[in-house]
Amino acid sequence: MQSLVLATRNQSKLRELKEVLGDLPVQVLSLEGHDNLPEPEETGLTFADNARLKAQYYAQATGCWCLADDSGLVVDALDGAPGVYSARYAAQQCPPDADRHTIDQANNRKLLAALQGVPDEQRTARFVCHLVLASPERVLIETFDTVEGRIGYEARGQNGFGYDPLFFIPEMGCTTAELPSDKKHAISHRGKAVRHFAGLLKHFLRK
Repeated sequence: MQSLVLATRNQSKLRELKEVLGDLPVQVLSLEGHDNLPEPEETGLTFADNARLKAQYYAQATGCWCLADDSGLVVDALDGAPGVYSARYAAQQCPPDADRHTIDQANNRKLLAALQGVPDEQRTARFVCHLVLASPERVLIETFDTVEGRIGYEARGQNGFGYDPLFFIPEMGCTTAELPSDKKHAISHRGKAVRHFAGLLKHFLRK
């Protein structure tokens, strides 16, 4: 069985990815045991750049195949922001030791403030997930997917993380934070990208 390290210390993201990858013929590992390994600086200008950077960095550092993603929110009225800065959009407004939940809340407050006065029809947005699997030597698989929606006016729902409480999907009539895990995986950018990746990985392993 092939070992595969997920390049994240975000426990919510790790849980989501492991749930979707659960049926694959791979041993899914986390970065536990590599606590002294510094995180790479995400200097890419695109989600693809950062996903490749992380996958290759952690593959070389651990000696294992590594699956990395770079995901984020693209808001049309903000010219694509927060984009690759989604996870740290409001980092300067948080103390240096702030936990993920505190940063997520600050990010959401900043996003709502940036969209103050923007009408509903102009609040279109999408989540993007770019996935890269790398060995210590090279990139093996690369794929991405998106989910379209709009930014709401207030946080709704307790499930999910990040911008989920603000990301409203009109055809579902709710935010992604109001969806149960199975329904969220079915339509989310990460869920769709991981399922596509799973198909590519099965084909790759057969070769």
